[in-house]
Amino acid sequence: MDAELDTLLSRGTTALGLAVSSQQQAQLLAYLALLCKWNQAYNLTAVRDPAAMVTRHLLDSLAVAPWLHGSFCIDVGTGAGLPGVPLAIMFPEREFHLLDSNGKKTRFLFQVKTGLALPNITIHQTRVEAFRPVRRFDVVLSRAFASLADMVAATRHLLQPQGVLLAMKGACPDDEIAALAGDYRVQGVHPLSVPGLDEQRHLVELSLAATDILNPH
Repeated sequence: MDAELDTLLSRGTTALGLAVSSQQQAQLLAYLALLCKWNQAYNLTAVRDPAAMVTRHLLDSLAVAPWLHGSFCIDVGTGAGLPGVPLAIMFPEREFHLLDSNGKKTRFLFQVKTGLALPNITIHQTRVEAFRPVRRFDVVLSRAFASLADMVAATRHLLQPQGVLLAMKGACPDDEIAALAGDYRVQGVHPLSVPGLDEQRHLVELSLAATDILNPH
């Protein structure tokens, strides 16, 4: 099974156009092994099959890599570390903060950080509304929020003026985009092609409108 997962991941990252080193490949598979192990007791994800985890978790997370800019990123509502952990493995030169209010999930993330030796990860157990970072982030990323409006409202204090907010979605969320307040600008809605996944995936890229940058709240 390990060889099968190794091949599945390798083919998937190649299809995504990502250059993954042997060390990164090993770290991604080690993360998957920890996720499978801890999932039995902690119920971190509804996906149980390791091969499905490669597609739905690892490759799904890495599919957003081309739109990740800046060096200071936060994954809000990270859960089991998705997409933050795979992206931190892929981009060791970038700093990733993983935020979740669930103690079981953050305990798992500490195990991942330690076990995989990922110094570019910092973990926060708190509600996003209560989190006050020392500095604001270049990228605020999430695939867990119910709506774009909720994500914008909850995370705007985390985003530096020239930063971007990246929301991972399934089908194109036209209604959610229409419901956004005017202080955010849609930079793009990017269709994502996740190798092996026959489902829609989209990445919504948002930035603060120019007037909001000039007159911050």
